[in-house]
Amino acid sequence: MTTLKNEKDRSSEVIPESDSVSLRHADDILLARLGYKSEFKREFSLIETVAFAFSIMGVVASVSSTLIFGLESGGHVGIVFGWLIPSLFVLTVALSMAELTSAMPTSAGLYYFAAKLAPRSYSALASWITGWANITGQTTLVCSIDFTCAQMITTAVSVASDGSIVLSSGATYGILLAILFSHGIVCSAATSVLARLNIFYVLINVGTTIAAIIALLVVSDDKVSTRDAFTLFENNTGWSNNGWAFILSFTAPMWTLTGYDSAAHISEEVAGAARAAPIAILVGVCATAGLGWILLIVVSFVTPSVSNLLSSNLPLPMGQVFLDVLGKKGMLAIWSLIIVVQYVTGAAQGVDASRVVFAFSRDNALPGSRWWKRINPYTQTPVNAVWLVMLVAGICGLLGFSVTALNSLAGSAVIGLYTSYTFPIFLSVIGGRDKITPGPFTLGRFSKPIGWIAVAWVCFIVLMLLFPPASSTTGSDMNYAIVIMGTVFVFATAWWIFSAKKWFHGPIKNVESPEEKERNPPAEGPKLMST
Repeated sequence: MTTLKNEKDRSSEVIPESDSVSLRHADDILLARLGYKSEFKREFSLIETVAFAFSIMGVVASVSSTLIFGLESGGHVGIVFGWLIPSLFVLTVALSMAELTSAMPTSAGLYYFAAKLAPRSYSALASWITGWANITGQTTLVCSIDFTCAQMITTAVSVASDGSIVLSSGATYGILLAILFSHGIVCSAATSVLARLNIFYVLINVGTTIAAIIALLVVSDDKVSTRDAFTLFENNTGWSNNGWAFILSFTAPMWTLTGYDSAAHISEEVAGAARAAPIAILVGVCATAGLGWILLIVVSFVTPSVSNLLSSNLPLPMGQVFLDVLGKKGMLAIWSLIIVVQYVTGAAQGVDASRVVFAFSRDNALPGSRWWKRINPYTQTPVNAVWLVMLVAGICGLLGFSVTALNSLAGSAVIGLYTSYTFPIFLSVIGGRDKITPGPFTLGRFSKPIGWIAVAWVCFIVLMLLFPPASSTTGSDMNYAIVIMGTVFVFATAWWIFSAKKWFHGPIKNVESPEEKERNPPAEGPKLMST
């Protein structure tokens, strides 16, 4: 497999990577070739970009949030292998995305990829579909992450008060709004501040994960056998087919392993983006998948009774795991760190979502685009886009008054994101790859087979996420992900048919490349990007 190749085809200049000024200049030249002028400061280094992509998945907090899926859908087997199997397939998606990001490092990301890879007559439509799917996934994921953070806080309050204080849905929603407001402030900061914060993010993330693993292993005196930890299967879903019940456990890693496209969306703020962004995507996914699996193996060993966890009064079963093993004080100590991890995960996701909103608005694809594409002159970041994301996430949070609706929102986030991840990959493997110049990271002859595996996997997982969690359902516990995604699809489709197809033509050039400036005289007005 070919990975980081020479970039001589992409620029006539030889840029020493030790020269940061020249490196950033080369980035801006490449961005101009993609059709965009540089509007951000390139403050993210390779390490900070990797930290951002890793932190946005918040491994220990995400495992704590989604443990219930493995417990219900297979018990110990669901916990361990329900994480491992999807992680391997997600890696194929990450590899394909990394290749595309290396070739086209722009904040527009996935919908730009779709426009460039699609047949010319369908370029605008492909970009429109991908963009709306991604924005739906991005904004609902912000809400899902921050609402889970609010649930973690309510769990801590319940444990600290020995169950005497149980916060209502209204109180939880109030906590959500407070978190979103604080995230709006953090995400509006200058790029240099955000880049430095990511070093703290990754340290607290990795440190808390390792602390949780060690604490559970050392303190627990009631471990199950190795055989039971890896092979004991329990079907608590109500589905009679054990195979299908086990497949439902895939929801946990699919929800956790999202957001790694963030490296693409901040690529206009990254030095050496064509190299750094794909590395960040792959390191982020591999590190999250690996650490998450180790943590879950440990959880499987220290869980003598799956049924006891499922019957816990705490909002999140992982809280009960820590309470059983570490006691009240130990649980609250580690849980406080996990809340911090979840908080910074939400902050990172807020930055990611705001960059997608900015980029899509830059191409005039959202209502009120002229507001959302503005760059704040002081922070040099899309502050208006940040607050739009927080507003929409707050509105989505109203679904939190129904546990079923909230779970459906989480499923919608995964469906929206992975649809947007995979559509450009599909266009690439059916011939679109020949239209672009490969970047320094390329899969070579393995690109198509890896891409087809990624497409097949996502098609399967999207169908799985539309199924209800149990065989017997009523209106109160139905999976409404199809309703949420269907509503967005109907809105976007209707807008396209009756209006957008007349004026949205895909990504719009706002600058000429150096080569075009030499060939063409100055021209007025925006130009459509060539596909």
